[in-house]
Amino acid sequence: MRVVIAEDNVLLATGLELLLNSVGFHIAAIAGDAAGFLTAVRDHRPDVTIVDVRLPPSFRDEGIRAALQARREHPGLPVLVLSQYVEQQYAAELLATTGGGVGYLLKDRVSRVDEFVDALRRVAAGGTAMDTEVIAQLLANRSDPIAVLTPREREVLALMAQGHDNNTIADRLVITDNAVHKHIGNIFNKLGLAVTDSGHRRVLAVLTYLNGAGQIDGD
Repeated sequence: MRVVIAEDNVLLATGLELLLNSVGFHIAAIAGDAAGFLTAVRDHRPDVTIVDVRLPPSFRDEGIRAALQARREHPGLPVLVLSQYVEQQYAAELLATTGGGVGYLLKDRVSRVDEFVDALRRVAAGGTAMDTEVIAQLLANRSDPIAVLTPREREVLALMAQGHDNNTIADRLVITDNAVHKHIGNIFNKLGLAVTDSGHRRVLAVLTYLNGAGQIDGD
């Protein structure tokens, strides 16, 4: 699985390369700035990308803006964003793009090797991987779109937002798979989400959860 990394910190970039090589990924390129990242994506057409939010020259939002541009140029490109901080505007915009896996993790997740590798594989496969702190901050300044849900349904939806499948949700909440399936059905029904289309209802439900509005048309 080919990976392009955008990270200007040489130590972190080298650490990511060593880690990912050891678990079966192939690092196609490492870029130290946004322009280099976009060039590398065009040249290598990676299976997944890892992007630092803040890149030279201003170290503000060059990385995540480059990630958004890359997904516009290459629809469905899986992107896992790493940051020391939550850039709320761009995080929400990244999540709102359709097609392909997306993730947003705080950098301390990299030290939790198993969690990080699992998140990267999930994004590469077209899923989502959201840090709980990112979710909390995105929700902090929004009206509550899920007031109609029970506390348990909110717990299930929060775990869905982190990218977990039904079996993992059942294990985390110590409930049966059937109970998880029922809760998810209730969530979709209460949010008024249709049952038609191609298979993205879970992801779109998460966007409803984060954005406070929206329509779902997949499962």
